[in-house]
Amino acid sequence: MDVLRRNNVTVTGVEDGPVVVLAHGFGCDQNMWRLIVPALTTRYRVVLFDYVGSGGSDLSAWSEERYSSLHGYAQDVTDVCEALDLRRAVFVGHSVSAMVGVLAAQAAPERIGALVMVAPSPCYIDGDGYRGGFSAEDIDELLASLESNYLGWSSAMAPVIMGNPDRPQLGQELTNSFCATDPDIARVFARTTFLSDSRQDLSSVEVPTLVLECAQDVIAPREVGAFVQASIPASRLVTLDATGHCPQLSAPEATATAILDFLGDLQ
Repeated sequence: MDVLRRNNVTVTGVEDGPVVVLAHGFGCDQNMWRLIVPALTTRYRVVLFDYVGSGGSDLSAWSEERYSSLHGYAQDVTDVCEALDLRRAVFVGHSVSAMVGVLAAQAAPERIGALVMVAPSPCYIDGDGYRGGFSAEDIDELLASLESNYLGWSSAMAPVIMGNPDRPQLGQELTNSFCATDPDIARVFARTTFLSDSRQDLSSVEVPTLVLECAQDVIAPREVGAFVQASIPASRLVTLDATGHCPQLSAPEATATAILDFLGDLQ
């Protein structure tokens, strides 16, 4: 029960149905899934949670040492799975959480039976014939701006990350989510996210995997989706007719449909 409170765990949907775990990305919380949860709960047991340091989690449980590595976030996932005694759950991870799911599946393979990677990126920095979307200098500037003025950075960057300038309410929602995060915690999470390189971990994935990319995404360009799919033998790539890095908000119906189609094939 301590883990369930610590990570603000919510369980909904069909009580004895197959389990789907939804994991949010940087600067967000479980509320980011609200538009696709109703489509899932008619057939599945849905588990939502907040990483320690995010949303309604217990902030007193956060430590810089643990959460300076993606393995710290993966431990949150395995802790939640163990607390609920989940077996062969489908883990749906958005953005950096897609890579967290890869690490969690490595650490507790009996707990995670399939992966859905929504707008994933194993490495944000270009190099060695790989296009992550950013130069090392870009990332350094991004992190320096975030660390010097987090609220200003959030107001400027959230609409860019969200895309869809014709729907400014989406960018405002992401801005509000970023601004609700403690700046010191956000600084650590940002460095952990944008400086991570999980490319070598992709080849370890042996479970069925769906890679969901957006047609236009400034954070995870199309080359990244192709790289992830090519690196995971048991994976399929679906390109959503969506713009921005958060299709669960900007294109919830298409996102839910793609996930449900994948889940149906697993049955």
